[in-house]
Amino acid sequence: MIPTAPKPRRWPRRLLAAALVLAALPLAPVLFHRFVDPTHTAFMWVVRAELKAAGREGRVQRRWADLAQISPNLRLAVVASEDQKFLEHDGFDIEAIQKAMAYNEKPRNQKRKRVRGASTISQQVAKNLYLWPGRSLLRKGLEAYLTLLIEATWPKRRILEVYLNVAQFDADLFGAEAAAQRFFKKPASGLTRAEAALLAAVLPNPKRFHAARPSGYVQRRRDFIEDQMRMLGKEHLGELAR
Repeated sequence: MIPTAPKPRRWPRRLLAAALVLAALPLAPVLFHRFVDPTHTAFMWVVRAELKAAGREGRVQRRWADLAQISPNLRLAVVASEDQKFLEHDGFDIEAIQKAMAYNEKPRNQKRKRVRGASTISQQVAKNLYLWPGRSLLRKGLEAYLTLLIEATWPKRRILEVYLNVAQFDADLFGAEAAAQRFFKKPASGLTRAEAALLAAVLPNPKRFHAARPSGYVQRRRDFIEDQMRMLGKEHLGELAR
């Protein structure tokens, strides 16, 4: 009797195929939003649920505006405050990450009042658009992967445009146009340097910082952002200022 050859194991190939499918799944929405403006984001759904839990209607205010309809002042303000190397990096600011890690590792008795982040504008788009709040390793890993996909498939102009439309400016408010209308009664295209800096100043924590009634800290941050805007200059954004 001739012994039969052992059947090849199929589970490694199936496992590899499953891994490739899982890795490719996020590419579909990323490519979709490269061309189609998002109507909702993961963060908007979270905020809506929080508002309902607090006994409010659960609605969020948002209004899309193309980048050309948003003042160059606000474009420069968010880059000056959130990600000054936006035009240079491929999604991650390694130097800022290293500085944030060193700062956050300091003992609390060295006047460390809050955790410092180092998320780029690209990372914030990935997080706000597709993920949930939190600092788990799973979420950070997904954020990193989505950031790489976004940087690989979107031009910088699209990344900045989406960011300015999905960023949260108040407890129930998203996007530059809605923020400009609520706080200054004008379209986002008409924002002055000071108004743009004030909106950028609340971005780190729009549930705690308020553009309508800015605290001393927010006013100091606004002044700092204005200084950074002057230092960078209008030419810093290049084509993104047009």
